[in-house]
Amino acid sequence: MIGLRSGTVGARFTMLYAVVFLLSGVGLLGLAFLLSGSSLSDVAPAGDIPGQGGLTATQQRVQELEGQLAAVHAQQSRRLLVGSLLALIVMAIVSLLLGRVLAKRVLRPLRRIAAVTRRISADSLDQRLAVTGPADEVKDLADTIDGLLGRLESSFTAQRRFVANASHELRTPLATMRASVDVAVAKPGAAASTVALAARLRRQLDRVDHLLDGFLVLARAQHGALADAAPVDLGDLIDAALRERSTDVRRKALSVTVDVPPETATVGSPALLARLVGNVVDNAVTHNETGGWIQITGSANVETALIVETGGPIFDQRKVERLAQPFERLGGDRTGSPGLGLSIVAAVAAAHGGRLALLARPEGGLRVSITLPPAKAPVRAA
Repeated sequence: MIGLRSGTVGARFTMLYAVVFLLSGVGLLGLAFLLSGSSLSDVAPAGDIPGQGGLTATQQRVQELEGQLAAVHAQQSRRLLVGSLLALIVMAIVSLLLGRVLAKRVLRPLRRIAAVTRRISADSLDQRLAVTGPADEVKDLADTIDGLLGRLESSFTAQRRFVANASHELRTPLATMRASVDVAVAKPGAAASTVALAARLRRQLDRVDHLLDGFLVLARAQHGALADAAPVDLGDLIDAALRERSTDVRRKALSVTVDVPPETATVGSPALLARLVGNVVDNAVTHNETGGWIQITGSANVETALIVETGGPIFDQRKVERLAQPFERLGGDRTGSPGLGLSIVAAVAAAHGGRLALLARPEGGLRVSITLPPAKAPVRAA
């Protein structure tokens, strides 16, 4: 009837107010009941003469009146007891209702603070609670949260700026080293050892360049910079990613199945979404076994979903869940990919209001599921 939720602060406040109110009512009713319980004092017979036997007519009349008064008093006591019990029941219900109203009124500012705080994420740390009112404990709590948000915003901004600036600054020495390697190899009569060393250096330079590019994409995705948002067809991005990796698909003799309806689309940054789809396809091709398979499916209902499944060995689900973190790899191989692929996918999906889910298939292999907000209108004709 009251609609209380067990275990909440509102329920505890309601019960506290109800118990205090009810105990006060019980005390008042008990005091009234005790005060009304005084009996008639014994009246001495008016004409009682010591030594005379029997009672006079007056004394008999007084005793009859006292008996009648005692009966009336007992009847009134019973009525008072029944009325008190009914009053306690009514007071219990009223105290719960009043306690609920008081608890809602007291907790209203806290609920408003919780609702605003819940909407603030890493991409909207510039928002503030900005609670107005008297300088009480609630306003002090809101001001403390605003201060915390300000410090978090400064920390996140400095971290993203550092990653972006460092990635840009490191490109210049990388380009210089690559040019120096090319010049050394291009000299007439270059030694075979020099050529072999140059080839190894190029592979390492390409790996570092790929790592820096991943840093830039990750910093942009985490910053939520979607100024170029537009309707994007995920099916076209999948086709482009598969064409780019077609050589590796043929080399590994992979069986690829694609079932993505035309309406599988979302709204976001075309560049970031292309990187998202490209990383998922690249992960499925790179970490697949020779003669394996890849199955890509899409759907567009309440959300746009993209699922990429691959076969392979059986993985530990706890290790698979960590793949969305930077530099995490299955098996701990530090010489292969930089370990940013799926972390970039998770960051891009989060920047678009979606999410990434990783599942180790019981029969072996990996299931990568991405959900994104759907486009309001189809992007590609059937």
